[in-house]
Amino acid sequence: MRLLCAALILASGSALADTKYEIKDNELVVPYVIVYETAKATLKPESGEAIGYVKGYLANKSYISTLRIEVHTDSMGGTESNQLLSEKRALEVAKTLVAKGVDCKRLIPVGFGETKPVADNKSAEGRAQNRRTTFVNAALRGKAIGGMPLEGGGKVAGDPCK
Repeated sequence: MRLLCAALILASGSALADTKYEIKDNELVVPYVIVYETAKATLKPESGEAIGYVKGYLANKSYISTLRIEVHTDSMGGTESNQLLSEKRALEVAKTLVAKGVDCKRLIPVGFGETKPVADNKSAEGRAQNRRTTFVNAALRGKAIGGMPLEGGGKVAGDPCK
């Protein structure tokens, strides 16, 4: 039994090391989605693959000292409530990653609300595109990338270490 467990650990570790990660404009391209309950910060179970992928990325890329978790909303509802929702969601993702073993000091959860749409909010498809969670490399080996602020212009949602 112990030998089987050791083999599984080694196999999963090597699979993790073999994973190819794509970065586009300092953003980790995650092949899975983060999904929340409607109008809440609660993660749905189908978010587990994305969380695991991000955890694996950070485990393999120890030189990434700060990863920014950016959460965006569509424009439905009020501007202030969308901002607050995005912050709560960003903090929830950070705390979930911490619960999975990621060092809290490597994460900065940031909410953008509806301020950075990538599609037209007039259609259901556009709104769905605007409701997104992204993971952006913010600092390498303790130095901010490109001299940019770690929060990337969004509002820091809180301290994932608390």
